[in-house]
Amino acid sequence: MTTVASCAVVGTMMIAATGAQAQEAAFKTKQAGDIVIRGRVVGVVPDEDITSGTLAGEGKVDDDVIPEVDFSYFITDNIALELIAGTSKHDVTWNTGSSNLDLGSVRLLPPTLTAQYHFMADQRFSPYVGAGINYTFFYDSKPGQFNSVKYDDGFGYAFQAGFDYAISGPWSLNVDVKKIYLNTDVSVNGGAVKADADLDPWLFGIGVGYRF
Repeated sequence: MTTVASCAVVGTMMIAATGAQAQEAAFKTKQAGDIVIRGRVVGVVPDEDITSGTLAGEGKVDDDVIPEVDFSYFITDNIALELIAGTSKHDVTWNTGSSNLDLGSVRLLPPTLTAQYHFMADQRFSPYVGAGINYTFFYDSKPGQFNSVKYDDGFGYAFQAGFDYAISGPWSLNVDVKKIYLNTDVSVNGGAVKADADLDPWLFGIGVGYRF
């Protein structure tokens, strides 16, 4: 959470530093047919609940900070579709209550498509909300102290809120928060131990967008 908070502080400083110039600079309003490409730094913070009927305790997944690219297409001045692309890596442990077991690590590729409504599309400050679907691929799994650890791919759903702050011309700053509801079945040592994992990560992002 410290890294995520640092990203938010940096973003606030960026907005403050450019605010005076932005007030005087012309900017491009959001319009139907626009394509926006954004680059973000994203803090991925799992809100996990991982339990097993065959192993006491619970699983824990660590945070990650990643680069992310997203593409938006405006169907109308206010309604857009957004597709995000990014991948994260997480270390996984199991706390039995008396010891921590090393379940290695796993990478997640979670392409997510959301439909958004953008408020005040003709203003410099334009907030939005969105909802959509997600499909997560688990890959490059390392088993830690076990022989094998397997995660099932699967669908989830997502909600988001954020805002764009126009700087000048087609350029804007972006702050975005997503909540992805994601469940996977975990098999350890070929199914000798199974667990049900609700990962449900928060994605805290800040970045820059360019509108075509």
